[in-house]
Amino acid sequence: MQDIINTIILGIIQGIAEFLPISSSAHLIIFRDLFGIGASMNSTVALCFDLALHFGTLLAIAVFFFKDFLNMVISGLTKGTKTSDGRLFYQIILATIPAAIVGVLFESVIEEAIRTNYILIALALIVMGVVIYLIDKYSKVKKSTKEITFMDAFIIGCSQVFALIPGFSRSGTTIASARLLGVDRESAAKFSFYLSAPVVLGACVLQLLKDDVLSLIIDNATIFIIGIAVSFITGLICIKFLLQYLKKHNFKLFMIYRIILAVIVIITVLL
Repeated sequence: MQDIINTIILGIIQGIAEFLPISSSAHLIIFRDLFGIGASMNSTVALCFDLALHFGTLLAIAVFFFKDFLNMVISGLTKGTKTSDGRLFYQIILATIPAAIVGVLFESVIEEAIRTNYILIALALIVMGVVIYLIDKYSKVKKSTKEITFMDAFIIGCSQVFALIPGFSRSGTTIASARLLGVDRESAAKFSFYLSAPVVLGACVLQLLKDDVLSLIIDNATIFIIGIAVSFITGLICIKFLLQYLKKHNFKLFMIYRIILAVIVIITVLL
């Protein structure tokens, strides 16, 4: 029963932090290690929970942007880069490559080196929160999603590498780099969400390739199903919220939240 409650709580946290620019990896580390939520989960349950979480957020992206992805794939495969949807299809592929390579080669090394360095994670929360806010504040709006170039896409993709460090945030780094390149807020958020699809899909595939994962899923079906449902519903809500929020607001709220959380972490560690 306790594992189910922890799954629901962490599923909500992950579903929110995956899409808002506040760092999902930092939140899971902080709430598990420092606040003790889900700390009692054994490795078997944790593996199923992580896979369910990723699959749930993948479903959220797929459902919310189904028509967009369908148009991209059809245009990309039939018309190449002659249409904006076709270009976007190949730009997403291009933008995925840098983080995919670095993630496969160094993700475990980075996680082992930084995962328990809570002060460093807190500093990353503060620094990136301020960076996102300042970049957004002083960036000039020049283009929409349809006007993003291949070079823009590659630069945004490279920025995802920093998200491997807990506290930076995948959505935060990609949105900030897009804003720096002159992409408007809503388009920057949309491109970030589009880009998250292959990243999350890759995470699901990597989890499934691990030994005995299918049998673990069957043995822990309840937690797996609950994790998918919670992260899916929360993810849908957060995608819609952020796209609506950014039409009239900047990133000041997220900066303040990141700083407050970082201060709490620092105080907790030092005391």
